Amino acid sequence: MTRRWRADSNGILDGWQIDYYDNIIGKNVLKQVWMEGVRDENRTTEVRRGHQEAFATNINILMDRFNQTHGVHTVQKMYGCEWNDETGETNGFDAYGYDGEDFLSLDLKEMRYISPVQQALATIQKWNDSKSLIENQRQYFATICIEWLKKYLQFAENSLKKPVSPQVSLLQKDSSSPVLCHATGFYPSGVRISWLKNGQDHYEDVDIGELVPNEDGTFQKTSTLGTNEWKQNQYICVVEHQSKTINTILTEKDIKTNNGNSNDKV
Repeated sequence: MTRRWRADSNGILDGWQIDYYDNIIGKNVLKQVWMEGVRDENRTTEVRRGHQEAFATNINILMDRFNQTHGVHTVQKMYGCEWNDETGETNGFDAYGYDGEDFLSLDLKEMRYISPVQQALATIQKWNDSKSLIENQRQYFATICIEWLKKYLQFAENSLKKPVSPQVSLLQKDSSSPVLCHATGFYPSGVRISWLKNGQDHYEDVDIGELVPNEDGTFQKTSTLGTNEWKQNQYICVVEHQSKTINTILTEKDIKTNNGNSNDKV
């Protein structure tokens, strides 16, 4: 049986996609204008192409280790670094996943690879025994990655630091379902969603969802109101973002339902 594979890779800076590798044209593609001229894109294409080839080999190896002969399987790698421009603190990460589960990762404090699964033992032993690999990783995450991060931030300063206001909608699956206050399209990611009941803070039957990134580098978040008392009281969804604060009064006519219409349509 012939195994077919497809690989995707993306570069992310503070939640914004800055580039990706296009499998069809076999070339790295920039997503931000300010990235032009920042680095040698031919070299970046070569590196990304090498990643594609390595992943094709890796997925075959892992399928054999997990005794899998068919089906759809996924190998993921996430690596990068973080820099706190206020404290100067830095951190890095290099982690692999297989079929949505942790496979192995680099412990930067101990400078060795670790894994929660026995199928990765052969790999971590091989990598940990390679002094040159470990030293290269030490230099990359301590110096090289941080230098590139600072360089990207310098070029992207005007683009990344411009706040984008959220768009707020009230959503409901049907008349008996909870009401969702949905904020999307905002940047940066810091946002607070809360509810007021008759002018007072309201916390009961409220579920705050996780922050989710959008494809364009902005973010979205949802707060769910589980009570039906809003029909007899005044409820307000308050979305606080550094760009603005948006107060949305919960009324039946402003709720959007699954069919795209408001509840006042018959």
